Amino acid sequence: MVNLELYKVFYSVAKHGSLTKAAEELFISQPAVSQAIRQLETQLGTPLFHRKHRGMELTAQGGELIFGKVEKALELLESAENALTELSESATGTLRIGASETIFQYALSEKIVQFQRLYPRVKIELISDVSPKIIDALKTDRCDVGFLNLPIPPDDGITLSRSIMYLNDVFIAGERFSELKGKRLTLADLKQLPLLLMQEKTVAREAFNQYALSRNITLLPSVEVDSWGFMKRLVAAGMGVGCIPREYTLQELEDGTLFELNLTPAMPIRSVGMALPKNAKMPYSLRMFIKLFES
Repeated sequence: MVNLELYKVFYSVAKHGSLTKAAEELFISQPAVSQAIRQLETQLGTPLFHRKHRGMELTAQGGELIFGKVEKALELLESAENALTELSESATGTLRIGASETIFQYALSEKIVQFQRLYPRVKIELISDVSPKIIDALKTDRCDVGFLNLPIPPDDGITLSRSIMYLNDVFIAGERFSELKGKRLTLADLKQLPLLLMQEKTVAREAFNQYALSRNITLLPSVEVDSWGFMKRLVAAGMGVGCIPREYTLQELEDGTLFELNLTPAMPIRSVGMALPKNAKMPYSLRMFIKLFES
């Protein structure tokens, strides 16, 4: 099959009727244009141009015969290239966002609504799961961007982009433990209280365990839960004291349903991080979604 570039040279020469102008348009030398035309004529087995003093003229049985078809073919190829360019430089297609239910609720909901208003042609697919499952989805091309509870172990399959939200773990209680309001407490004091914690093998539980270990104290929970919403309901009902990011319980602290214990020292700050697949192509829609977090 003839090299497509030879047809592009042929079309340029035929359009301008000049080797020189074709060379200028194609940003190659005039000898290279001449060589390309000779090569094309050899491969097709027929002369395509009459070489005249005033320029290049199509032959009736060669150049004129194929000019229209070559022109149409090149226009179709250009249209296809433009379509791909438009796709990569416009917000279309599907954006797959992965995060836990809590991160969607407290860190992403406003950004997702804002993005949908700016780019209504983009279909948004939400993948709700725990951080390890979101990491797996990123690595197996089932998710375009993930939001994870940090810290996480190093993983060569993903790239951590930035932290989008900081989390301050605090201890909360309901009216049953109102005598603790304003009272200065240490971690050792919590041993006397029924404690509600997230399940083992979660980032939040690991952060608590490391905090307790740093204080040389072992604390076992009375109840383990699998969601922050469930924890808040149990704490409000008086089942015990819960450990939760303050950012996830602002409404309850404000309306007085729950109150924060005055614990010293405070637990280390954690964060929610943005993660991307390693070396993955980043479409325009994803770049624009990420841009919403730059501020």
